[in-house]
This record gives sequence, structure tokens and C-alpha cells, in this order.
Amino acid sequence: MKKFLLGTVGLIALGATAPALAADMAVKAPPPPPLPPVYNWTGFYVGANGGWGQSRNCWDFIDAFGGVFSDGCRERSGGLVGGQIGYRWQFGGGWVAGLEAQGDWADLQNTRASLIDPFFSTRVKTDGIGLFTGQIGYAWNTSLLYFKGGAAVTSNSFSVLDTLTGSSLASFSSTRWGGSVGVGYEYGFAPNWSVGVEYDHLFMGNANNSFSVVNPIVAGALNRISQDVDMVTVRVNYHFNWGGYASPAPY
Repeated sequence: MKKFLLGTVGLIALGATAPALAADMAVKAPPPPPLPPVYNWTGFYVGANGGWGQSRNCWDFIDAFGGVFSDGCRERSGGLVGGQIGYRWQFGGGWVAGLEAQGDWADLQNTRASLIDPFFSTRVKTDGIGLFTGQIGYAWNTSLLYFKGGAAVTSNSFSVLDTLTGSSLASFSSTRWGGSVGVGYEYGFAPNWSVGVEYDHLFMGNANNSFSVVNPIVAGALNRISQDVDMVTVRVNYHFNWGGYASPAPY
């Protein structure tokens, strides 16, 4: 009986100390949650764009003696639609550099009575715009802010019309080269897909031209026309190969 009582007391004491011993044992911590994926801007991309453009032209007529007759400036705006293709490199963490070619069909046209002789009107039309630019920017994961600059080309036609009838009396076409600068923001909304908005300003300079016939406004004069273009476009791009999400660094 005595041995039975001693054994019972021992079991009770062991049971009382077991929770304290279990509390002192180390508990394995759960693994940390995985890092979110990081968007990778490196690779080729192709896309479409559309938006609004405005072209400003100033006309001067230069006679055979070098005299300049100013016919004022005019602006015209309209729609743009086109596409782009390019390649980007992401380096040093968030820095992104790239090269891009862009082409847009344009509908920028304006007709106005001449300031020199209102019996005649001048019409200007830009129906095509191209950009060949470099880019530099910085990415915060799926957000990319960039600046761009390079060469620009526009396809233009210029006409002198009879104001009363609207019939064309003289005309010429011109493909003009100049420079461009711009800024844009792009957001990667899905693996390999991004959407953005971009503003570009084109400096197309001055060009002297001659009409297909004798200039009816100032007889025998050449025309000197300056051009600047502003563009605002919304862009959607598909990124090949290295686009989309990259795996985060392991712990």
C-alpha cells in the first residue's frame, strides 16, 4: 500500500511539471511569406498607339530679290493612330534604357485665306509622322517613367487655292526631317502587357520650297514654311521574351 501511494504521488508530480517542460521547448517559426514578383522591363516589345496631334506652320514668301512677305501662322489638329516597336534594357536596379521606332497616320489639315491676297487661300496637311528615338527612364516595379529624344519625320502637302471656288492652283509635297523630345509613363498591368501615355514635341525647322507652277500669291516667289508638332498618345505594348514578371531573389 505504501509503495502504491508513493507511485501515485510521483505520477501526479510528473504530470504537473510536463506543461512547464513543454513551454521551455523551442517552437519552429513558420516560413516567411514569399516576396511579390518584380516586373522586368528588359526585352523586345511591339504595340499600338492612338491620340491627338497639332501642327503649327508659318508661311513666308521669298521673291527673286530676297524680299520676305509673311503670310502668317496657322495651327491644325486632328487624330493620330499607329504603332511602335522597340527594345529596352533594365540595369542597375530600376534604370531602363531603350531604342524605339514609331509610325503614325495623321489627319492634320487646315485651310485659311492668305493675308497677302485674300482671293487666294493656303492649305497645309500632314498625313504621316515617324519617330526614331532613344529612351532613358526609371522603373518602380510595374511603373516606368521615361524621357525620349531623337529624329522625327513628317509627310506634308501644301497648296494654294482659289478662295471662291476652292480649286487648287499650285501645290507641292514635302517629306521633312527634324528632331523630337518627349516624356511618357507606362504601367505593366499583366505579365508581358503594359499601357501608357506619352507626350512628344517635334522641331521640324524651316524649309524653302517651290510650287509646281508659278506662285500665284507672290509671282515667282519661293515659299518658306516652318513646322512644329505636338503629340499626345495612349499606348499599349506587348513584351516578348524577357518581359513580364521576374522571380524575386531567394532568402
